[in-house]
Amino acid sequence: MTEIKKILLVSNGFFPEISPRSYRATELAKEFCNQGHEVTVITKFRNHDYSEFLSQHPVKLKMWKKSRLKAVPSSSNRWAGLFGSIANRALLMLFEYPAIGDMFQVKRMLKNEGGYDLLISFAVPHPVHWGVAWSRTAKHKIAHTWVADCGDPYMGDVLDTYRKLFYFGYLEKWFGRKADYIAIPIATAVDAYYPEFKNKIRIISQGFQFDLNTNNKKRPNNPVPTFAYAGGFIAGVRDPQPLLQFLSTLNIPFKFLVYTNSMEMLNGYQEQLKDKLIVSGYIPRNELMGILEGMDFLVNFDNNTVLNSPSKLIDYAIVNRPVLNISRDFNAQSILNFIKGDYSQAMPLPNPEQFHISNVSKQFIDLLND
Repeated sequence: MTEIKKILLVSNGFFPEISPRSYRATELAKEFCNQGHEVTVITKFRNHDYSEFLSQHPVKLKMWKKSRLKAVPSSSNRWAGLFGSIANRALLMLFEYPAIGDMFQVKRMLKNEGGYDLLISFAVPHPVHWGVAWSRTAKHKIAHTWVADCGDPYMGDVLDTYRKLFYFGYLEKWFGRKADYIAIPIATAVDAYYPEFKNKIRIISQGFQFDLNTNNKKRPNNPVPTFAYAGGFIAGVRDPQPLLQFLSTLNIPFKFLVYTNSMEMLNGYQEQLKDKLIVSGYIPRNELMGILEGMDFLVNFDNNTVLNSPSKLIDYAIVNRPVLNISRDFNAQSILNFIKGDYSQAMPLPNPEQFHISNVSKQFIDLLND
């Protein structure tokens, strides 16, 4: 019989938000509840009716107040828009604004919390960890064990155009000293964290609920080669333009489905490719998974670093479709081969079993006895 634990999850992202951190916190909350643990979730305010969710997953849900910190609004005026972009970038670089507000909100929410066996805080944004560190003292531990879960590195991040300013390193070391463990999703990212905390790092993959007996090997019967990408873009890193430029030169039938909130990086290509390129914003994960299962192959835009791995690759592994990896070493022939049905250069993917939420949740619980 499983010993019942009191578990506190602190996360900016949570259901029904569509983001890797939301999935991380939500899937763990649901699984811990299913195992009979007492689960409390502290997250930001959302104007959402949680009655159906809570009837199925009886977590204690507590939300901090709606933040008063807002980004500088965008404008259709050229100069006002430019000023807004510069101001937002400056505020982000100098103060981690507006996410810095989460530190104060978390501190306030944890003031009267205590008696938990396990506390897991989730980043991004990293100010969530800073708020926990601010709250956790020798007299107010909140929980026996605190795991700071990091989806991506902070000071060691190499994907952003601008590196974090040096003084944020003090905040990262501050929470690193206070946390009992630091969870990261991939072993190759260890070097992105300060050496003095490597003994605290544990590798715990992203986790999802899915049928372990499902193995989608059947090739779809699409009328034309059909492939998809789901996720964000980063200029110069996860950049779709070389692929789209090449696709616009092809005089053969195909259909490319893109699910993203980075629409600006597709400007002009929808007009060129017409009905060959179908673009949509993010959709609920369950709906997306059904679509991905029906693709001839899937597309990944490589981060070109071992320090970050797109969480979408987990979904790709679960649906078991061939993956075309687009890296800086652009290979037009490989793309053409995929469209023609030759997947011999498909990206190797890990065994999806390691991403099953039952295995992932056990890794967190086991830290109580580590």
